Amino acid sequence: MSQTTTSQTATTHMLPVFARADLAFERGEGVWLIATNGDRYLDFTSGVAVNALGHVHPHLVQAVQNQAAKLWHVSNLFRIPEGEQLAARLCAASGFADTAFFCNSGAEAMEACIKMARKYQAVNGKPERYRIVTFEGAFHGRTLATLAAGGQEKYLEGFGPRVEGFDQVQLGDLEATKKAIGPNTAAILIEPLQGEGGVRAPPPAFFRALRQLCDDNDLMLIFDEVQTGMGRTGELFAHTRFGIKPDIMALAKALGGGFPMGACLSTAKAGQGMTAGTHGSTFGGNLLAAAAGNATLDVMLVPGFFDHVQRMSLLFKQKLASVCDRYPDVIDQVRGEGLLIGVRAVVPSGDLVVALRNEKLLTVGAGENVVRMLPPLIVTEAELDDAIGRLERACIALSPDAQKRKAG
Repeated sequence: MSQTTTSQTATTHMLPVFARADLAFERGEGVWLIATNGDRYLDFTSGVAVNALGHVHPHLVQAVQNQAAKLWHVSNLFRIPEGEQLAARLCAASGFADTAFFCNSGAEAMEACIKMARKYQAVNGKPERYRIVTFEGAFHGRTLATLAAGGQEKYLEGFGPRVEGFDQVQLGDLEATKKAIGPNTAAILIEPLQGEGGVRAPPPAFFRALRQLCDDNDLMLIFDEVQTGMGRTGELFAHTRFGIKPDIMALAKALGGGFPMGACLSTAKAGQGMTAGTHGSTFGGNLLAAAAGNATLDVMLVPGFFDHVQRMSLLFKQKLASVCDRYPDVIDQVRGEGLLIGVRAVVPSGDLVVALRNEKLLTVGAGENVVRMLPPLIVTEAELDDAIGRLERACIALSPDAQKRKAG
């Protein structure tokens, strides 16, 4: 058993599907987490882009407490006015959507998107059009269908035949995308910025070309904004940077500010096949989730909120680039948008995550040997400076000279 990760032992009955750090927290304050032993950690994971407003944000706490004192759950057999309000606000803010379906997670949101795209083709007389073009490096969830959409063998291995209907091409390869479109294609699915895949994206022109391909071939354009949505890239939704609109969009993670919640937003055209009985969720859009979602939007839609995110993003990337210049044998590149930032490590990225944790800075790994830094969107310049100091100390600890001294 390593110093930082627990193995399956007789002391826990948790299914060992997570490589958990041997660390637990008892409370949070803004961008800080306080461990059970009293140590304070600067949280630049945000629950993997979930706690966008930090920990125990007073407006979110009050909203959920108020609702919890009245009613928690009634099921979707009945109207939920608070959910209807949230749906209307999200649709209006999206600039494209007419309807919203609420669920509990990003994977569930993606399942709704996949079903909707296929159903659209079926109700328009083309049931043979069920295949979806996806992109290398993508991550769309852990259900059998979303794993197949992501196409990563390490996640698919051992779970039997993969779900049919996904054609994966190289990210940013427009010609390969065109060739993948055939008589059975229903949609194109893409993340505006890959998070798990290494904080990477093709240029905006590629997304505009995808929109044109979908228009020309009557395909649904689906954006997976589970990680990028709700302010993470400096706008409410990341795709607005491209000057185009999707037909269907998945949201989750930060949607409830930490409360489990997902959503599938769509145009009326895209959702025309999703009639009563075609889809559902027992807990989706429950009263507590609706309260959390509305409270999150309350904060994010205040004028100046996204200006702050963009300003902190610029400062953070500049400070990170300076560290890259000083420690090129530890980290050599900064990438990302807004406060979805990746630093590409020269050393193994897992070693950098551990070194940062030793400095009481929490980060999370990604593909391409990248370490993601996902601070809450309310982070201040002083807190960014604090993080940079911890990063520098981690780089010093991982530098070749330090490693030689350690070995000697």
